[in-house]
This record gives sequence, structure tokens and C-alpha cells, in this order.
Amino acid sequence: MESQIDDAITIAFDPRSNHELQLQAIAYINEIRTNPSPAWQACLTLFARTPPPEDVVRHVSLEVVNNAIEKQILNKDNLNMIKSTLMEYLRRKLVPQTGPATPDPPPMQNKITQTFTYLFLSLYASDWESFFDDFRDLAGDQSTAATVNQPGVILYLRVLGSVHDEIADPLVARTADELKRNTELKDLIRQRDMQKIAQSWQSILGRWTEADLSAVEICLKVVSRWVSWIDINMVVNQSMLASLFSIAGQQTHDEAQNRLRNAAIDTFAEVVGKKMKPADKLELIAFLNLSEVVGQLIASPALSELKNTPQYDTDLAETVAKLVNTTMTDLVKILDTDSIDAETRQRTDQLTGSFVSYLLRFFSDEYDEICSNVIPSLTEILTYFRKLTKMQGRLPAHYSPMVQPALDAIVMKMKYDETASWGEEDEQTDEAEFQELRKRLFVLQQTVAAVDEDLYVSTLSQVVGNTFARLQSNDGSLSWRDLDLALHEMYLFGELAVKNVGIYAKKEPSSAAASRLIDMMLNMVQSEIASYPHPAIQLQYMEICVRYFQFFEHNTQYIPKALENFVRLLHSNHVRVKGRSWYLFVRFVRPLRLHVAPYAQMIVQAIGDLLTIRAELPEESSEDMSSDEEDQSADALFNSQLYLFEAIGCIASSNNVSLDDKVLFAESVINPLLSDMAQSLTAAKNAEERAVLQVHHNTMALGTLARGFADWTGTNGPPPDSGVTTQFARASEAILVALESLNASENIRAASRFCFSRLIGVLGRRLLEQLPRWINGLLSQNSTRDEMALFLRVLDQIVFAFKGEISVILDNLLTPLLQRVFAALSEPATGTDDQIQLGELRHEYLSFILVILNHGLEAVLVSAANQPTFESIISTSEVFARDSNDYSNARHSIHVLVKMLSVWGGPDVPNQATQSAPTLAGFDTFALTRFSPLCWSVPSAPGFSIKDAQARQVLYEIASLQSELLRKCGATYLERLKEELRGFGVSEQGVQEYLTHLTQGGEKNFKHFFVKFLLSNTGG
Repeated sequence: MESQIDDAITIAFDPRSNHELQLQAIAYINEIRTNPSPAWQACLTLFARTPPPEDVVRHVSLEVVNNAIEKQILNKDNLNMIKSTLMEYLRRKLVPQTGPATPDPPPMQNKITQTFTYLFLSLYASDWESFFDDFRDLAGDQSTAATVNQPGVILYLRVLGSVHDEIADPLVARTADELKRNTELKDLIRQRDMQKIAQSWQSILGRWTEADLSAVEICLKVVSRWVSWIDINMVVNQSMLASLFSIAGQQTHDEAQNRLRNAAIDTFAEVVGKKMKPADKLELIAFLNLSEVVGQLIASPALSELKNTPQYDTDLAETVAKLVNTTMTDLVKILDTDSIDAETRQRTDQLTGSFVSYLLRFFSDEYDEICSNVIPSLTEILTYFRKLTKMQGRLPAHYSPMVQPALDAIVMKMKYDETASWGEEDEQTDEAEFQELRKRLFVLQQTVAAVDEDLYVSTLSQVVGNTFARLQSNDGSLSWRDLDLALHEMYLFGELAVKNVGIYAKKEPSSAAASRLIDMMLNMVQSEIASYPHPAIQLQYMEICVRYFQFFEHNTQYIPKALENFVRLLHSNHVRVKGRSWYLFVRFVRPLRLHVAPYAQMIVQAIGDLLTIRAELPEESSEDMSSDEEDQSADALFNSQLYLFEAIGCIASSNNVSLDDKVLFAESVINPLLSDMAQSLTAAKNAEERAVLQVHHNTMALGTLARGFADWTGTNGPPPDSGVTTQFARASEAILVALESLNASENIRAASRFCFSRLIGVLGRRLLEQLPRWINGLLSQNSTRDEMALFLRVLDQIVFAFKGEISVILDNLLTPLLQRVFAALSEPATGTDDQIQLGELRHEYLSFILVILNHGLEAVLVSAANQPTFESIISTSEVFARDSNDYSNARHSIHVLVKMLSVWGGPDVPNQATQSAPTLAGFDTFALTRFSPLCWSVPSAPGFSIKDAQARQVLYEIASLQSELLRKCGATYLERLKEELRGFGVSEQGVQEYLTHLTQGGEKNFKHFFVKFLLSNTGG
């Protein structure tokens, strides 16, 4: 069998093998991996054989052995045999009687280490108590640890690391049985071997200057991992600490020794991070003398003299920063413990003062990776300060001096590095990371503001004010990074200054912070910062104008200059500035339209050249995903250009603009679009792609212009001015002509639907005249379910806006409209997307029926023209109600039936012994015949689960249906209900109880009773 396995592995991993033979070999290997029982012994022999087979054969063979151990299919005798075989193998390799050691390559060492770890789990407790001793013996005499038999030492340390990972790694999820086993194993290690293991560490580290450095580095990493669950005194003793201090304090440029130094500092961090009682932790930090250790490391040439030079040791800085972060976090935890005594608190305060300065040293480091390492502890200390401030009303005096340096450091860290290249494509990753860092820094700033708001307001005001003063004085040293910092802090300042009330309250600043923000805004608008030739500054300027538009409402004299700046930036050649400015412009003018109105003509003329639409087909390579802000495709630019049309509409529709000017502005924008659309339509009819896209873009522009104009809806104001309406009626007609000509294009239908919904607000009732053509155009044979759902949603708006006026049109259109919907609903759904679209179409269809019923248009549903369709409306509702795969629409459809009964069932009966006349003749009998059986067929439908939360919502709606049947049909329904219940085998007592709950318990209580009734009678 050994030969068979050897051949199979060789064939499987030889690229020159016959393909079919290789597939057979792979299948065989996978089989013995999955079921190692028949093969593990042969694989063990194959691995340990002399002379050895190829490495790949040995690796796969050992993997099969590992699987056999891990699957726990071997008895103790088998496990001991594997142990003996492999230990003998290691002795031959690492402690040969003649010649040097011949260790396996690292991948093979990893695999055999895994094997021994699995054996440890099974045998250490009872059969292999000498586990650690045996591996320590392979490493050689302790007096020569790590200086003679380096391969044996490294294997010993690898095994220690692997054992920790298996039984003590906190990041690995484990079962309760595994946790219990691991706890017992750790207890045994502490009892039997921990002293000897710790001594071996001391021997290796004590000879680090003469030992193999790679072995010493691995030893430090092992100590760092084990320290979390062993007696701290095993590590914190004079011998061990002397070695650690010696390694950590070395000054060298040798890369290997630097790695060793960093590993020693990491060990200190792990020692400090060990869970302990507060007083004990303080003693540990003091015993380790970490304040002096860290101070010496920071003062070392690698971190002081070489700082801000290419030789700066960033690895060391990052390592020390982690140590500072761990120590600082623990000090805060001690301070935040109520039970500590006064002396402990005082000593902790003293250490905290030292470590805050260390923390800020690394927080202020020019490298963000180093800074990020101490953000957690800075967050902890500031959060603690905030807690004290909230409890005591102010921060204790001895902590106050720490806040200003912290805030200064946070603010300066918000600034771009000198090496930053804003907006360059190859810098996008760095830019994204910096913006994420800024978000974290802002959280810290907010915490400082909660600790000392006056300090925060004063500091930020000074930063912003000084920067604008330097700008006004033409300070040559002022860089775009300085300006960006000031503007960024201005933008963030609003979180404190504005809060819930805005900048102003009753024409006065709403707070002291708001007053400072107004001063900042005055500095900004009176400066020429918008002309600064850097795109980041230009974008920040516009963002701030939009964010604080209230400032301009109360200081209208600055609006013309702001508009002038916006118009100039709208024409920027920088693609990010141009695209973003088009969006920000509409955001700026929309809330200020009354104040902007006097400048409407100037604006329309100034940006007219930007309204020319030039459709460009997307490039084949433009399918990669990018953020909206970074997207520079033609499609993205057009989407931004649409905001200009909306801005024109917002400005031109202001009440402060005369009717003649409104018409003039609308005409000046609409005419070029209609002319271009007419010219493009001929080519578009011939399927010329760019022409079709041009028609699409023109349609979208007209719809977006209409959105800007559309202040009016049918419920809250007078109809739009007739002159404006006439202009948009021309646009509507042109769009309809294009839609009717290019109906097969999904993009044209989508653009037309977008425009249709926006035209409601500017055309008002005039749109109803064109409604049949819109429906025919938007619901073509090619329309998807998604399109139909979206269009039904738009029709809901029209029904709501025009109610009684739409009844005649709706009467004529309803049947052909619903026939198209029914056809789409009946098509099978072939995938997940289809299922989602089908569910959405069902929802919109039911919502459309409800809108008709809720707005007094129910007569349309049963008119002579639509009577044949009524049965389909009822039957689709019944089908949807019984669909246990779509509980949401099942509930919705039953609600439709409840509403029908409410509308057509007549007045509520005065008592259950009588019956009222239905509003729709015969509807009471119809409802009893169709709706009452549905109350029982829905919960008995295949797959319906009463215990499902969504299913219960369906049942509650059914209970409402029964209550409505009782209100409308009275005694007739009660008699029918009795027969239905008896037919289900309910006892007379049960029938009476059911009727009592329905008639006397109230609808809310009956809903819960109905669910309990079904549970008890069906079992859920």
C-alpha cells in the first residue's frame, strides 16, 4: 500500500502526468484524506522511511496521519505508536550519532509540529507526561541552549507555540467540551512543566548575545503568547527581566537584532496586558519601570535624532507605541475602578501624567500607522475625562493640563502630510485611509468638546481665525494643507455649533459656539479663499456654504459673491471640482431661492453654456466599480450635469421671480432640449446608439428641470402658472413622441417614466389629457415587472393628486392597464431576481387597488367597462393570500379584501341579529361566499407556519376580515361561521367560545385568540 500511495501522490503533483491518470490519483488522495483509517499506518511508514521519498509525498502522508489523529479514530496504542515512530524520526534528524543535524524545511516542520500538537491533546494527560521534557531533550543541554543545537531548539519552541495556539488562543471559537479540555490541560502544564519551561526560556534569552538570533526571536514570541495564562512570576523575575531589558535596550542597525529588540518590547506589552487586579497591575507597571524604559526608548537615536529622516525606525516606533497604548489603557482601567485606595489612585495619576506625554508623542507621529496604534488609549483617557466631567461638573484640576496638548495634537493630526498629493489617481488608497483616520480623530475631538467645551471652541476658533489672518496678509508660508485644515475644522465645528436648532434662533446666534461659527463664516466670505488655486480648497469652500446656508439667509449681502464663486467653480476644468460643484450648487440655491431670485437672469445666462448635452457611449472598460465622487465616466458627469437643470428650476420658480421671467427661463432651457431631441430622433429611430442616448439625456434633463420647478401639488397650493405649464406641456408632448417612437428601448422608457413623475407637479390636470398615451408608452410588450411596479407607484401619485377628476379617465384605462399587469404577474419567475421583482409588482398592484378604494374611486372597479376584470382582481387577491412563500403580500391582499368589504358592505349592522343592505348590491353574499372560506384556506395552505412572525401578521389580518364580515353581515355570517367550525370538527363548546371572542372580545383580543385557536387545532 505504501508503494500505491507513493505513486498516487507523485502522479497527482507531477504536471507532466497523464491528465486522466492524474484525476484518478487526486481522487484517491482525497479519499484517504477523508477516510484515513485504511491508510494512516502506510502513510506513517512512508513519512519516516529511510531513504525518504519526495517532500510532497512525505507532506501528504503526514497530513493523512494528522487527519486520523484529529478525527479521533485511533486508540491509545495507535497514538503511542505514532508518537514513538515520529520521536525516533526526530532523533535521527536532529540528534544524529554521526554528522550534523539535518532538519526538515519549514513547511514540513509546521506539519510535524501540528502532528505532535494533536498527539499532545490526546496523550499529555495520562500517556505522555514527559511531552515537554522529550522536546527539551532534543534541544540539548540547558547550559548550551540556543547556542549548539539550533534546529532542536527551534522545533521545541515551535511546539510550544503550537500548543498555545491550540489550547489558549482567545481568537479561536471553541465548543464547551473543547474549552473544558483546554482548561484541564493548562492546569496540568502549570502543575507539571511550567517551571521547567520558564527555565528553558531564561536559558535561551540569557545567552541571547551568543545564541542563534532566530531562535531567540521565536522564544520571545512564545513568551508573549504564553504569558496571558501562566503565573506572571514565571516571566517577571530578575533573571528574565535582565534579559528582556538587555535585548530591548540595544542600539544597532542590524536588521535581525532590530527584530529581536521589537519582539522583546512586544513581550513587555503582553506582560503588561495580562489580566490582573488593579493594585497588582500598578505594582507590575512600577516593577517593570516602564515609564523609564519607554522614556529611554523614545530618547534613543532611532526615535529621536533620526525622526523626520529617511533613517527613522518606524518598526521600533510602532512597537513602542503599542507598549504605550497597552500601558495607558491599563492605567485608565485602574483609575476607573471605584474600589482602589487613595494611594493607588495617586500613584496611577503620576504614571498617567508621564504616559500621556508618551502617548501624544506617538499620536503626533507623522506616520499614520504609528498614530493609529495609540488612538485606542487616547480614546480611553478622554472618555474617562468625559465621565469625570459629567459626574463632577468639571474636570479635576490635575487632569486639566492634559487636555489642551491632546486637542492640539488631534487638530494637527487632521492636517494633510507634506508629502500628500491630493486627487492623484495613484494616491486614492492613501487618501481613503486618511479620511478614515479623520473620522476617528473627529470622534476624539467631540470627546474633548464634551470634557471642556470652552477650550474646544477657543482652540478651533483660534486655528481657523489665524489661518484666515495669514491668508489675508498674503503669508507666503501658507500652504493648501493649512487652508484645508481650517476649512475642515469649520465644517466639523457645526456638529457643536448647530446641533438641533441651527446657527440662529430668533435672528440671534443660537449659542456661544454658533456665534464663533458666524465669525468664522464672516472671515471666509470676506476672504478670497474660493479663488485659491487648489481643488481641495475649492470643494471645501462650497461644502461649507451648503452646510451653513442659514448664514446667508441672515447675511444676504454675501450671497452675490458666493454665487459668483459658485458660477466660476461650476466651470472648473478639474473633473472632481466640476462634478461635485454641480451637485452642491443646487443644494445651495434650493433653500435660498427667495434670496437668489434677483440674480436669476445672471445665473441662467452665466451657466447656459454648461447646459449643452453631449451624450457619450460608455467605454467597454468602464465597468469597474468606483465611488460616486471618484467616478469620472461620461455617465457620471451627465448625472452631475442634471443638477444644473434642477438648480435652474429652483431659481426660476421662486415666488420672487415674475411670471414673464419664469416663462422666459423655462423656454430658454426647454427650447434647445426639444430642438436637439427632434434632431436626434430620426437617427435614434434607425437604432443609432448615440442618438438614442442623446434622446434619453434630453428627456432626463427635462424631467429634472421640471423637478426644480415643481413646488405645486394638487393638495397644497394653486395650479402652476399657465405660462410655465404651456412650456412643460410642449416638453411632455415631445417626450411622448419620442417614447412612442422608441418604445422598445428600456432606457428611453426609464427616462420617460422619470420625467412623467416629475411633470405631475408642473402640468397638474393637463397631464391627465395625455395619460392614456403615457400608459401605452410606458407599459409596452417589452416592459419588465420592475418597470410596471415603478409605474404603478407613479399612478398612485396621480390618483392621490387628482382624485375625482381622474375617475372618467381611470374608468377607460383600468382594464387594459390591469390586463398588462395580470399578464406580467402570471409569468413564471425563473430566478432570485425574478422572485424579488414579482414580489414588488404584487405589492405595487395591491397598493394601487388600495389607493383607488381609499380615495373614493371604488366605483371604477365595478363599472360596466371594468366589471369583467373585477373577478380577476378578487381571484389574484385570493391567490396571493394563500402564498405562504410571500407573507408580506399575503397580508396586503387580505387587507384589500377587508377594505372592499368596508367600502361595499354597507353600514355596520346595529346588532348581530340583523343585516344591513350592502352599498354594492349582492356584495354581502359574494363576500360570504368568497372571503369567509379564505379565512381557513390561508392558514391551511402548504408551507404556512403559524409560528412564523410574518405568518402571524397574515393571521391578524384574517381576524380583521372576520370582524369586518361580522360588522357587515351580522347574523348571516355567524350562522355560516358556526357551520364552518363544525365542519372542522370543533365541539359545540368550542364553537360557542369562538363566537363569544369574535362578538364580545374586541378586535384586538380576537386576533390573539384566533392565533391560539389555530395553534391548538392544527398544531402550528
